[in-house]
Amino acid sequence: MVNLKIDDIELSVEEGTTIMEAAKKLGIYIPHLCFLKGINEISACKVCVVEIQGKDKLVTACSTPVSEGMVVFTNSAKARSVRKSNVELILSQHDCLCATCVRSGNCPLQTLAGHLGIYDLPFERQVTEQAWDKEFPLIRDSKKCIKCMRCLQICSKVQGCDIWDVQNTGAYTNISTVDNMPISQAKCTLCGQCITHCPTGALKERNDLPAIYDILADPDKVTVVQIAPAVRTAWLERNDVEPGIDTEGRLVAALKRIGFDYVLDTVFSADVTIMEEGNELLERLRSKKQMPMFTSCCPGWVSYLTMYHPELLGQLSTTKSPQQIFGALIKTYFAEKTGVAPENICSIAIMPCVSKKREAALESMNASGYQDVDYVLTTREMVRLLRAEHIDPRGLKEKPFDSPIGDGTGAGAIFGVTGGVMEAALRTAYKVVTGEEADEDAFKAVRDTRTQGRDNAINLGGIRTAEFEIAGKVLKTCVVSGLKNAEEVIQQIQSGEAHYDFVEVMACPGGCVGGGGQPIHEEAEWAPKRGERLYELDKERKLRRSHENPQVQKLYKEFLETPLSEKAEHLLHTQHMWEKNYR
Repeated sequence: MVNLKIDDIELSVEEGTTIMEAAKKLGIYIPHLCFLKGINEISACKVCVVEIQGKDKLVTACSTPVSEGMVVFTNSAKARSVRKSNVELILSQHDCLCATCVRSGNCPLQTLAGHLGIYDLPFERQVTEQAWDKEFPLIRDSKKCIKCMRCLQICSKVQGCDIWDVQNTGAYTNISTVDNMPISQAKCTLCGQCITHCPTGALKERNDLPAIYDILADPDKVTVVQIAPAVRTAWLERNDVEPGIDTEGRLVAALKRIGFDYVLDTVFSADVTIMEEGNELLERLRSKKQMPMFTSCCPGWVSYLTMYHPELLGQLSTTKSPQQIFGALIKTYFAEKTGVAPENICSIAIMPCVSKKREAALESMNASGYQDVDYVLTTREMVRLLRAEHIDPRGLKEKPFDSPIGDGTGAGAIFGVTGGVMEAALRTAYKVVTGEEADEDAFKAVRDTRTQGRDNAINLGGIRTAEFEIAGKVLKTCVVSGLKNAEEVIQQIQSGEAHYDFVEVMACPGGCVGGGGQPIHEEAEWAPKRGERLYELDKERKLRRSHENPQVQKLYKEFLETPLSEKAEHLLHTQHMWEKNYR
C-alpha cells in the first residue's frame, strides 16, 4: 500500500494506482477528455494535469502512479491555469457552435469550458473541415474532433475493426479513415461504439427526423412504429425523472401523442424470429450441416462477417432480424388485417442501433414487394423527437401496444441483452424436440452474471460457453458480445480448438442494451443496468416462451402456416448476401 495526500485528505491505495484513480476513491473528480480506463490511457488531452508538492512540472493524473508520501493538489491555481490554457487550445481547433450540436448539454468539453470560465478565446481559431458522405448512417464532423483518439482505440481494442487512423502530427494531427478512403468503402460495421464513446459531437448518427416530420404531416400515410426491447430500458435516462416513470405504456402514449397511428412491440417479431431460428437450428442439426450456426439478428455482426469472414456466411442463420421480420409482416399480414394498402404504410423502427439504418436500406430487404422498413430512428433520435414535441412523460397515462401483432413474451424481451437470443431459442427448441416445457430459467447459464463496475463495463459480456442436454443429446453453445471477442471465437473454431453447435454474437458490448444508438453517459457504461431491466420484464411477463405467444400462433395459423414454410422462407429469411454499398 502507498500512503499519500490529495487535496489535504490522507489515504492509502495499492501500489500502481494512478492519481486519478486514487482521487476517485475520495470522491474527487479530476477533469479529463481522452481517458478511458484500459482502452485509452495516452494522456492526449492534458486536461487532467495536477500539481505535486515539490515538483515544478505538472503531471497528468490519468497516467501518473502514486508514490509514498506524495502530496497532490488537483485544483491549485497553477493546475487550474494550465488546465484552462489546454482547454483553450483545444477549443481553438474546435467548432464551438454548441447550439446546433447534438451533444449540447451532454458534452464534457462544453461543461469543462463553463467550469473553467472560458468565455473568450485568446488564440486564433483554426478548424479543419473534411469532406464526408452525409448519406452514410455514421456521420463524422471533423470540425468538432478534439483528437482524443477514443474512436480509434474503441474501434481497434474493443471491436477489432481498425477503420480509423491518425493523419499528420503536432498541430496538424487529424483522425480519418484508414488510407483516407470514403467511409462507405471502409470496413465499418456501424456498431456505433465510436459514437457513444466520443466526448463531443464529432461522431453521430445520420439525422432522419426531418423525413419523419414530413411523413407525419402527410394525411395519406399511415405510420406504423415498432419499438425494440432495449429502447424501453433507456428512453428516460434523465436526472429529472423519478424511477418508475419509464414504462412501456408511457412510451407508447408518448409516441401516440406525437401522432403515430400504430405503435407495435418488436418483442412480438423477436418471438417470430425464435420460431424460425430455433427450428432452423434443429433442421441443421438433423441434416448434419456444417456447424456452428451463428445468430443473424445483429446487423453489425452480420456486416462484420460479410466484410471480414465471407467464407462463414453459409453458417449464418438465414432468419432475418426482428426489425426486418416485423417490416415484412407489417406490409403483408398487418396490412391485410387492418385493411390499409401497403403502399400507404410508412414503417418506422426505433432501435438502439446505428447499423439498423443500413440494414433497412438493403435492396434484399423488400420481401413484401416494398421497402419493408422505411426509416430507422435510434433511441437518441426518438428522445430528441419527444423533446421537440415538448412531451413530459410524467403527465401521460399508459397505453397498450396496438394489435393484431403487438404482444410479446419474456423470451422476446431479453433479445436486447447478450445471451438473450440464445436463451429464448433454447426455451423453444427444448419444446420442439421433447414435446415438454423446460423451466423458463433452465438455460440461464448463458447469461453474463458478473458484477460490472463503471470502469470495466465496456468489456461487458465477453465470451461465455455452456452445454445443455436435450433429449439425450448435448448442445454446445457460445455467447459473444463485442466484435474483437467474436474474432477470437472464430479463430478458435477455424483452428479446431473449439467446437460449438450454436453461437450467438452481438456486436456491441452487453448486447443491444449497450448499442451504438443508445443515450450517451460520460464516465459510465449503462448496459448492465439496462440488461437487468430486461430480465425483470421477462420475469414479469405471464408468458415467457416464444411458442406460447397466442398472436404468434394465430399468425402461423392464418398466414405463415408453419415455421420454415415456403411463405415464411420468402418473407422472413434471406441468404445474407448483404450489399456493401447499401444505397
